[in-house]
Amino acid sequence: MSSRRTKLSQRLAFALLWMAALITIGCLVLIVFYILREGLPSINWEFLTASPESMGRKGGIFPTIIGSLYLTVVSLIIAAPIGVGAAIYLTEYTREGWTTKIIRFGTETLAGVPSIIFGLFGFAFLVTFLHFGFSILSGAITLALMLLPTIIRTSEEAIKAVPESYREGSFALGATKWTTIAKVVIPAALPGIVTGLVLGAGRAIGETAAVWLTVGGALQIPISIMDSARPMTLHLYTLAAEGLSLPRAYATASVLIITIGIINTVANLLMTRFALRLRA
Repeated sequence: MSSRRTKLSQRLAFALLWMAALITIGCLVLIVFYILREGLPSINWEFLTASPESMGRKGGIFPTIIGSLYLTVVSLIIAAPIGVGAAIYLTEYTREGWTTKIIRFGTETLAGVPSIIFGLFGFAFLVTFLHFGFSILSGAITLALMLLPTIIRTSEEAIKAVPESYREGSFALGATKWTTIAKVVIPAALPGIVTGLVLGAGRAIGETAAVWLTVGGALQIPISIMDSARPMTLHLYTLAAEGLSLPRAYATASVLIITIGIINTVANLLMTRFALRLRA
């Protein structure tokens, strides 16, 4: 009797888990399908390569695409060394104690701060106090602070997953601590680290509130990191919130979804190839 109840409970739990997974996937498919259905008819070569006209009512979104990519790349350049370095320090150079607890508590707290608070900090400190103005640099530093918790946690877990035998074998050959980390641990953990960077890139390219308060909204192609720009998310918000052009808002959202999909696909392919090389 007890075995039947156990099997029944297992089947029920399995069914509920499958249902939860299907609901999640269904919501994703529904959202993506609706946005692409409304937006793809308005996408053409001119829309992707031309500059906006009449505040976005006409023309294309080329400057906003460049602004989004520029902002994302600069924010990752700032956040990646700090995040990966913090993860290496937490996993390789410290033991579990009050220091690591304080650092982890800080990163977890940072992850829970609303994006509008980051934007307000960026506006008050970077734009106003440091006189960076509305620029790619102000937005990138703000986004880098938002990406740090994701990069630190994913990198830390990736480094922890490296077998201890790798380190012991390196030490047995006479390698130093840093040589072991640089030549053995980091290459083995690189797929997981890249995953964290990709997740960070996805959040950076899809952020709106922090960007709105730090980057500005100039409809021009940014050249310098001190130039203002209008990323796709901010352009989408402006088109939809001010009622300038809903078809172009859906088209911009479609381009944004496709861009994130391409980034994730390319990153997964690179990680798979790198993992296969390591196994070989």
